[in-house]
Amino acid sequence: MGNEWIERWRDGRIGFHRDLAHPALLKHWPSLGVRPGTKVLVPLCGKSLDMRWLGQHDHPVLGIELAPLAIEQFVEEGPGMVSRYRQGGFDVTRQANVELWCGDFFHFHIDQAAEIGAFYDRAALIALPPATRQRYAFHLAQLTPPGACGLLISLTRPEGLGVGPPYHVSAEEVRERFEPNFRVTFVEQGEPEEGSGFRETIWSLVRRGPRQ
Repeated sequence: MGNEWIERWRDGRIGFHRDLAHPALLKHWPSLGVRPGTKVLVPLCGKSLDMRWLGQHDHPVLGIELAPLAIEQFVEEGPGMVSRYRQGGFDVTRQANVELWCGDFFHFHIDQAAEIGAFYDRAALIALPPATRQRYAFHLAQLTPPGACGLLISLTRPEGLGVGPPYHVSAEEVRERFEPNFRVTFVEQGEPEEGSGFRETIWSLVRRGPRQ
């Protein structure tokens, strides 16, 4: 799985990348009520401009990305001085208030996530095959404290239209994966994408406490 994504970046097969911040982020993030200054975790972040938008709205960002090329392109295409260091087995690249940790999301541990108070998933869950999505949801829960809010942008695809990635993730699966540890609220469903029929579904998630 990891090698496949590294090869995609190397070959320039990154049709999932958007040249602007995602409209759902702009529309729905403010309604989560995440306080300014709260650090936002962005798993499988690529070079998403959503991270710059979050940074510009007073949120330190911690993105985790397996492909070094994605991180290099992010800092090359953005303004600001770049610093690099190594921490907890990850190579970390920092530009402004965005820090990008290069490595496997599943190797990022709770002691490294002490400052995380919110999260954003635009294309992480749907990049993972079915066998890995349960593990992803559980690991995300481990990394986020009770009360942490997040926005999840999932995807459905017409039956018979290949397998993925991006993968089809039904509303039932979103609830099944996340409801054990999060309060899950359906927010919105987008219109079918012209040419592919893909439809994005938007969800807000709040990490449950031990008695919730």
